[in-house]
Amino acid sequence: MEWLEASTENCPVQRTLDVVGEKWTLLILRDAVNGVRRFHDFHRHIGLSEAVLSDRLRKLVSADILKTVPYQEAGSRSRNEYRLTRKGWDLWPVLMALSQWGETHALGAEGPVLDVRHTACDAPVRVVVECSAEHSTLTPREVTARLGPGARPRS
Repeated sequence: MEWLEASTENCPVQRTLDVVGEKWTLLILRDAVNGVRRFHDFHRHIGLSEAVLSDRLRKLVSADILKTVPYQEAGSRSRNEYRLTRKGWDLWPVLMALSQWGETHALGAEGPVLDVRHTACDAPVRVVVECSAEHSTLTPREVTARLGPGARPRS
């Protein structure tokens, strides 16, 4: 069976995009990675409507990417903060890859908003593809993609 003959219903890219493949969702995740936790702060920083923000936060909590943690300021009712779960933090390399691509191909002369650096040596952080034997910085020409055990014929 060839790639074009395979069903993509079980494709990990497609299934990931079903959860996080919407612009506002990725911007919420970007802000969560950078320490934003409260509804008001997401709303103010991203600038999307409260209804859309509520919907996206609900979906991210339902997908176990964010979890809610109650907090209460003096004299106010209890509210929830939104914190990344382990599953949510596993999306950090994806966000870094999008940022890296944007810095290379979509950024103006003013430069990036964030300068992400390795704490230990202060070198810029970059995303690379490597094999499990730690041969890093692979290019598409150095890999072979084969149909995996989840491949099924298209119906």
